Amino acid sequence: MSAGVDGEPASAVSRIVSWVLRVLRDEWRGIVVEPVRQLLRRRLSGLCLAFVAALGVIFFHDIAQHPAGARAVWLLGGVTADLPLWLSLLRTPVSLYVPALDLPVWAGITQLFLAFALAELSLGRARTLFVAYATTLAGTLTARAMVALGPGWWGLGLPPECGKVLDTGPSAAVVGLFTYIAVIRRAPVVFALTGGSMVWESIAVPNLAGREHLIAVGAAIVLGLYHGRREWLPGTAPNTLPRPALGGASKT
Repeated sequence: MSAGVDGEPASAVSRIVSWVLRVLRDEWRGIVVEPVRQLLRRRLSGLCLAFVAALGVIFFHDIAQHPAGARAVWLLGGVTADLPLWLSLLRTPVSLYVPALDLPVWAGITQLFLAFALAELSLGRARTLFVAYATTLAGTLTARAMVALGPGWWGLGLPPECGKVLDTGPSAAVVGLFTYIAVIRRAPVVFALTGGSMVWESIAVPNLAGREHLIAVGAAIVLGLYHGRREWLPGTAPNTLPRPALGGASKT
């Protein structure tokens, strides 16, 4: 009897360890091995969006170092919650290339390049652009709603001065892409590093950017859960798990 009882905890631990190793193995294959295979097949053409995004941020960062350039960057891609809605929507695509002023630009460019590279190799160009824009727009529109609510509302509303804070720029798209890939690839480690870090950021430094990042994470989760069930997602066939050799990724 004692041998059987003692063996049960050991068996349970063995099953848990086996499950963890299997999850990590599958995540390694989905997040690293398959995109690398796709890169070897497509070469630099598989990194087109990553190069465009990184070079775009470098370009806007460089011209923003001069007063006239900073004004031009603001007019082209500066998004705040107190702007007219039509103007915010018009500037949002360009805002993906406008780096946040309070973040180290080179660290941000590295994250941006990795996010778009992994997404383009895994999802294809059309769906990468769709997810990046949708998650960024979700954060932007939600920030407007929070400012419109005003202080209170169980902590959801924001004071009017937050309406003058510059939008998060490309960081919401980066968070959204990583989260979306983590959901459809069933990658808990990547999900924890992206979504979990955003939750921690919003708690440690409660500001508008943190809230927009959380909204981007939430939007990416919703899009990821609907993946394979809705035909309207660009580059997605219904009821299929994306593989780099199939679907939109192979057609770009």
